Amino acid sequence: MSHSEIPGGITAPHGFVAGSAYCGVKAANKDAPDIALIFSQHKTVAAGTFTTNKVKAAPVRVSRTHLATADVRAIVANSGNANACTGVPGLRDAKRMCRATAKTLGLREKQVLVCSTGRIGVALPIEKMEATIGKMENCLGRNGSIAVARAVMTSDTFPKEFAVEFSAGGKTVRVGGVAKGAGMIDPNMATMLCFITTDAAIGKSTLQKAVSVAVEQSFNRITIDGDMSTNDTVLVLANGAAGNKPLKYGTKEFKAFQVALDHVMTELAWMIVKDGEGVSKFVEVRVAGAASLADARRAAEAIANSTLVKCAWFGEDPNWGRIMDALGYCGAKMREELVDIFYDGVIAVKGGMQSKTPLEKIGPIVKQKRFTICVDLNLGRAEYVVYTTDFTTDYVKLNMGDGIGG
Repeated sequence: MSHSEIPGGITAPHGFVAGSAYCGVKAANKDAPDIALIFSQHKTVAAGTFTTNKVKAAPVRVSRTHLATADVRAIVANSGNANACTGVPGLRDAKRMCRATAKTLGLREKQVLVCSTGRIGVALPIEKMEATIGKMENCLGRNGSIAVARAVMTSDTFPKEFAVEFSAGGKTVRVGGVAKGAGMIDPNMATMLCFITTDAAIGKSTLQKAVSVAVEQSFNRITIDGDMSTNDTVLVLANGAAGNKPLKYGTKEFKAFQVALDHVMTELAWMIVKDGEGVSKFVEVRVAGAASLADARRAAEAIANSTLVKCAWFGEDPNWGRIMDALGYCGAKMREELVDIFYDGVIAVKGGMQSKTPLEKIGPIVKQKRFTICVDLNLGRAEYVVYTTDFTTDYVKLNMGDGIGG
């Protein structure tokens, strides 16, 4: 079953409204919204994934608890302050954000999920936020997706939204999303927020299975700088407004939904990589022929996170020796004399040694804005792919000062 791209992001699915406002978290930028609200007009089920960092921000802790609620109806999120490493007061503030949202929308506190992104270790201006949230019902609308995408931006340079639709049981089902993220990006949930909505009818446990698969295929395969955030969150709300029969795991309709969800998350993940802080290259790292999936992942992530490799890409130098070095220390099973390395399909290394391909044929490849590195370990059949970037002087400059944090 095919699906097609449509406009509208998180408000493309029926029954969802969204909006944003300025509440004073970004005190120096009064022209930019810094708080966002997403609301389902129908009963929903929710699923999600969160950062694996042992240091977890207050909103992550609160949302993980609220996610168990049978009918989650809203998401409130702010930028400019991560509400991380803020102790018990931070937890109280995250709950106050939920409580204020619930009061505005006529919900219970646990029907609201909360997210924050920005600087770590700073208290929220919670009174200002509560006052603003109390007036946000008036800003909710069917065209509010792009407003939400802009409101959660930190070091991002453009808002990120995407949506698709497909047919299930004679009904049109839509999946839409927004995301933010540009720095502190590393697999196992990067420094990013992603909110997905769908009007599909689907059970809570079935939705969670689909979300876990989609996250593994998208957000867990991107890396910019190897730093994992304290606030990473993916949240998905499904309200059944499409009127389809509830999707059952393993059916062709469920598989169509999985493909659509995978597509939305992958597109948003790619946008995050392309918007990496100061980056100039989008690089796909593929490892094939590994003895196990774990080995393929270790090798791909070692290459993608290597500062030496990333600096070479920025310098537009096809320095495959640095890739070999990363393979050697990554912990994956490998034999140097079996390794082949390709740049956009052009072989640069054969059997662990320089191939007969002239360097002048490989050099232009790494001058491109996007290219693929494929490493064949020739030890098995396992494969893994990671999407990454180069490492630029602009990235260093962006992160020399107070930075963004979570």
